[in-house]
Amino acid sequence: MSNDINPKILKALTLAYMGDVIFEKYIREHLIRKGEVKPQVLHQKAVSFVSANAQALILRGWMDEQLLSDEEEAIVRRGRNAKSNPPKNTDVQTYRYSTAFEALIGFWYFSGSIERMESFISKGIQTIEERSSIHE
Repeated sequence: MSNDINPKILKALTLAYMGDVIFEKYIREHLIRKGEVKPQVLHQKAVSFVSANAQALILRGWMDEQLLSDEEEAIVRRGRNAKSNPPKNTDVQTYRYSTAFEALIGFWYFSGSIERMESFISKGIQTIEERSSIHE
């Protein structure tokens, strides 16, 4: 990533835009490494990780466990308070937490905090996999 981008001054929705791409890349790679190769199956499984509900669940878990620094919590608040229009299939609160999740991923990415970002993405993947195994 470029050193000339200061994530502290980027708009929350800009951070979320990048965070969405980064998170989806990690999810796709995770699924392929697990042996998923059929495009239809890959897409269906990826959606279970990148949905607003999944992202909100992951972020709320991190917050409940108090894993985030004060600076990261401030990014979450910025992302949660960003003005955006949720899709019809998602309630406003869930969508705001999802946007906050993506903003945090984008913040880590642009800050160069790749190890921390990857650690939290791994925790998020584990959360969703544990939740889906309970519901199977």
